[in-house]
Amino acid sequence: MDCTLNKGKHPPKRGIIQMLQHLETLKMRMNEIDYLKLSSIPNPKVHQFIAEAAELCNPDKIFISSDSPEDINYIRNQAIATGEETPLATPGHTYHFDGPEDQGRDREVTKYLVPKWDSLNKNLNQIDRDEGLAEIKNLLKNSMKGRTMIVLFLSLGPIDSIFSIPCMECTDSWYVAHSAYLLYRPAFKIFQRKETRNLSLFKVLHSAGELNEKMVSVNTDKKRIYIDYIEDTIYSVNTQYAGNSLGFKKLALRLAIRKADREGWLAEHMMLTGVCGPNKRKTYFAGAFPSACGKTSTAMIPGNTILGDDIAYLRNINGVCRAVNAEAGIFGIIKDINPIDDPLIWEAITTPGEVIFSNVLVKDGKPYWLGMGCELPKDGINYSGYWYEGKVDEKGEPISPSNKNARYTISLKALKNCDPELDNPMGVELGGIIYGCRDARAYVPVQQSFNWSHGVIAYGASLETETTFALVEEEGKYEINLMSIQDFVSIPLGKYIRNHLEFGRKLKKCPIIFGVNYFLRDKATGEFVTSKLDKRVWIKWMELRVHNDVDAIKSPTGFLPKYEDLQKLFSEVLNKKYTIEEYIKQFTIRVQENLAKINRVEKFYRENAPEAPQELFEELEKQRKRLIKAREEFGDYISPENLT
Repeated sequence: MDCTLNKGKHPPKRGIIQMLQHLETLKMRMNEIDYLKLSSIPNPKVHQFIAEAAELCNPDKIFISSDSPEDINYIRNQAIATGEETPLATPGHTYHFDGPEDQGRDREVTKYLVPKWDSLNKNLNQIDRDEGLAEIKNLLKNSMKGRTMIVLFLSLGPIDSIFSIPCMECTDSWYVAHSAYLLYRPAFKIFQRKETRNLSLFKVLHSAGELNEKMVSVNTDKKRIYIDYIEDTIYSVNTQYAGNSLGFKKLALRLAIRKADREGWLAEHMMLTGVCGPNKRKTYFAGAFPSACGKTSTAMIPGNTILGDDIAYLRNINGVCRAVNAEAGIFGIIKDINPIDDPLIWEAITTPGEVIFSNVLVKDGKPYWLGMGCELPKDGINYSGYWYEGKVDEKGEPISPSNKNARYTISLKALKNCDPELDNPMGVELGGIIYGCRDARAYVPVQQSFNWSHGVIAYGASLETETTFALVEEEGKYEINLMSIQDFVSIPLGKYIRNHLEFGRKLKKCPIIFGVNYFLRDKATGEFVTSKLDKRVWIKWMELRVHNDVDAIKSPTGFLPKYEDLQKLFSEVLNKKYTIEEYIKQFTIRVQENLAKINRVEKFYRENAPEAPQELFEELEKQRKRLIKAREEFGDYISPENLT
């Protein structure tokens, strides 16, 4: 055979042939403009995913968003035209309702798809991969018939960064697509580059399923959110709540954790904030807090800057811990946001601009929510339909005017205190890491770890909290919540802890780890021992400690602030007199409660993480011995004055 005609040429690649085949099958569902947009992307995986999604879900049309102002505006307008969102009186503001049974992340129906040859921790919700794929594909079958499938191309992390992860979502919800553009960085142009032809990516397929006349998902009993970590794909059906339908929130975090595990970095459920110190100094902190435990309000403290409120990626860059926000917006809990406690968020969500309110009360074109600092209307519309004071649900339970987990969605750049380093591809250097718990019984409001290992284990791995309304289940139960990320850890818990310990050991300069607890209660009265505003003082103290500007008291559980330093900070930051009585009540070490906590933590890891590193148990034992020794000298309740 004479091959001279092919000399210097490459035979057609199988991927390109398949890509052309997929394009041909998709052509009938797209207009010429959308066809050209998709044709400009050279990655065969993209075409395959869209083709398979279209064949399964059977949409009438496919809309490819190129991130152009025209395309983004079209998505906004369609969200309103379809009734998924409704305009409010303030220009740019809209509201969206999810169904009564779709008001939060649903643990029970969120599962990992686990192949027969693999296994995950027994405490993770999971299903056989073959069985799960068959189930959810059956639920997705023809789910988009009569609708448009919207295809989005986005980036987790800044564009053109070592941190960034390209991702795409196919959805039939204009509300979900609109939310995605507020929360993530557009990346269509990245997907068009030739060098991204074989790029690995995260993929999401979502359908709201059957909708009623209110454009609310009906079949919530068939709600499913499945994570296929083998193919880095998320499937979501019969739900609209953004935590379930926006695959790049906590769902993609599960995939990012596995990617980070393979590549030696950390994907974390953390806020990022720039804390202003003396002489115009700025120190960056990351902070992990369970939902509704003060994470966003800590990130939004006046005088500081916000870099992120939910998900951070941490890397070792030349021996320095640097971090980026995986997102570019906020899907935040609106409960208790008021002009006194949260002036910057309040200003952003009450002035003209692009904001989506979800599951609030609406009356006369204005949104209302719990804890907003004014009297709420006696009637209006909310997720239950027409609402009036005294309305009850099918179980006879009172229906709140606004759901406790009602949300607002807004771009970070709409906030006056948005940090200018938000899109820095190299991220920011972390000076400190904060682990915040919801602990009424034991931990003091703020303390500093003795070292990286102690902080990771005593504050991070030992984080214990009450469950809250952000989850669809009983409130008020105490549980270990490893680094506020336990629901999302898709690798063995012990391996996850070991990764953190190893990450710190490889740094030339470790961030200082702190523990905070805004929810400690007085043993006698049951009242909180701190106010909502006190966190503004705690974070200023932490900033000073990072730079060794103030001394601290060594206690059995960590370094504590000195009274004179807090007295000065309360005066400077809050213009408030801070008494020695308040200080003692807040920073007394409760020995029995701390020992009981250690026992619970140790028991949890022995039962749920047989692969946990020995260092975890050694650190817990050191803390136990310090507490017992201190009790022998000072008793069960140790005033910080006794430790000076």
